[in-house]
Amino acid sequence: MPTLSPLPPTARAPRGHDWLTALLKATAGPGGAAGSGADPLEAGREGARAALAHAGLPGRNHEAWRFTDPLPLTALAPHLLASPASAAPDQPSPLPAATGSTLRIHLDAPDTHARAAWPDGIERLEGEALRKAVLGSVLTDTGVEQEWAVALNTAIVPRVLALRVCGTVAPCLELVSQAGARGGVLPLRVLLLLEEGASLTLLQVHLAEGPSLTSVVMDIALGRDARLQHGLVARGVDEAALLAVTAVRQAAGSRWSQTSLCSGWGLARQEPVVLQSEGRADTRLRGLHWLEGHQLADTHSRMRFAGPEGSLDQLHKVVAAGESRSVFNGCVQVPRDAQRTHASQLSRGLLLSDRARIDTKPELEIVADDVRCTHGATISRPREEQLFYLRSRGIAAEQASRLLLRGVCEEVSAELPAAAGAWSPLSFLNAASQRP
Repeated sequence: MPTLSPLPPTARAPRGHDWLTALLKATAGPGGAAGSGADPLEAGREGARAALAHAGLPGRNHEAWRFTDPLPLTALAPHLLASPASAAPDQPSPLPAATGSTLRIHLDAPDTHARAAWPDGIERLEGEALRKAVLGSVLTDTGVEQEWAVALNTAIVPRVLALRVCGTVAPCLELVSQAGARGGVLPLRVLLLLEEGASLTLLQVHLAEGPSLTSVVMDIALGRDARLQHGLVARGVDEAALLAVTAVRQAAGSRWSQTSLCSGWGLARQEPVVLQSEGRADTRLRGLHWLEGHQLADTHSRMRFAGPEGSLDQLHKVVAAGESRSVFNGCVQVPRDAQRTHASQLSRGLLLSDRARIDTKPELEIVADDVRCTHGATISRPREEQLFYLRSRGIAAEQASRLLLRGVCEEVSAELPAAAGAWSPLSFLNAASQRP
């Protein structure tokens, strides 16, 4: 049960008290997120609601939120977004068509999950099977159960999509949400269990076109020798916010590879948290944030090796223009039992404006004495010699700049699952080139 650390004693109400109170009230009782009876989330929900009401919004005195103020969330409508109505048969879908090798599931339309044609190897869990799956155990093991973003999601999310994967699943599983132009809060929760030797390609897509908050928590447990290729494409607007927590527990021999592209959100916070519970597992992380205007992107990653011979290869990139700001905090924990660990973490930032800002803070906590662990961070501007090289070959200055930026982004986007191509993940490059 979440027990958030309270804010320092004060005579005033907690930060964001009125907004949180209204949101919790709107999601309580019949038809809301609370009080639903035989609900797998109910055990932790009341504790999360009480903790939020007591602690309020985190502020600068919370180290994890020191650079990211969630107070702008209080400008959003404090109620849940309704599930989108199904498009009429004669109306074209606003979304790109799914490829033949892709199964698309709408996370924001839970009533459709039971009717989905789940392929061989994927079982949707509900009722007793879901209770036996021990929902939330990955959050507890990875130490994020009490984090504010997780508590907020637990307090208000009405349902969970829980899936068990066995064997090799051929189609790519595509999980899509649309906040659209509607105002409000869209909470999403996914539990993914990959049994021993299972293999899956997963693509998450989160879209927003108006003043909204998308709150998504993913619990992922990988059994021994399981493989998960995980892509994330998140595209929003200045009025929208994204809070995304991905908690992963890996058994020996497993491999989790995540590639994420995030653009357009006024506030975007991503928290990938990984535990290699037995060691001898492989984790690969690739991330890219594209920022403009006054947008803020915050990535807090944490990797813990609880056994020997594990590996991590992490690359985080950001391109910041206008008066935007990027924050990266990457923590790698290597205790004494994690001998012969090989971990590499690199943060690269590109500034396109004198007013943009990038803060990066790699952390290595190493107790083991037989390891290979490296980290690095660079922040730079477009290199004049590269532009000169392209221009000397007859390429116009504007086109040369676009080519260089595309090269920076494609180092990450090239590792997305093939199904991501339908979503034009680098469309922000074309939009940027059309602005004055």
